[in-house]
Amino acid sequence: MKEDYLKIIFELGGTQAKISNKQISLSLNVAAGSVTEMVGKLVKDGLAEHTPYAGISLTSEGIKIAENLVRRHRLWESFLVFKLGYKLQDVHADAEVLEHATSERLMDHLDDFLGHPSHCPHGGVIPTKDGDYKEDSHQVLADAEDGQSVIVDRFIDNHDLLTYLDDIELNIGDRLKIISHAPFEGPIKILIEETGQETNVSFKAAHYIFVK
Repeated sequence: MKEDYLKIIFELGGTQAKISNKQISLSLNVAAGSVTEMVGKLVKDGLAEHTPYAGISLTSEGIKIAENLVRRHRLWESFLVFKLGYKLQDVHADAEVLEHATSERLMDHLDDFLGHPSHCPHGGVIPTKDGDYKEDSHQVLADAEDGQSVIVDRFIDNHDLLTYLDDIELNIGDRLKIISHAPFEGPIKILIEETGQETNVSFKAAHYIFVK
């Protein structure tokens, strides 16, 4: 769906930077050809700009629509996780249904009920009704250097990724030390400083864990 593309481009930093088709393909788990086709539609509709060999970014109109979609989706995620006890990796599908079936009036009441949260359960920013928010970090774990200490800031909203992170017990707010990057797109070895536990994060997953 067009909305899924707008949301993922927003999440990957496409309000300010150029996002590659490959990043979108990996995040949405869709074929490269499908991404190329949808990017063409977004450009045609005036929602995105595509620069050959550089990538895609959202236009002001695309940003406005993405902010509204992200706000709706993440407020429902917050409700389902914090009020109904959903597991983080199981929340996306129901939030997806609810975001499309909710009036603006209900969204305003939901926002009030939740206390106007600034971030959703997987760390993503929630724009206000007026479109105000502080831009998230867009540095990914994969780009952190050996020996560097970083804090886990947020995760891409992807079911398989969130299930994987639950399995390796990696959480938002964890302080990590990067030990080593294995060659040929191998895993990244990290130390979770609070627990002293060493673990490996796959090359792919490390591109969808944002750190600061």
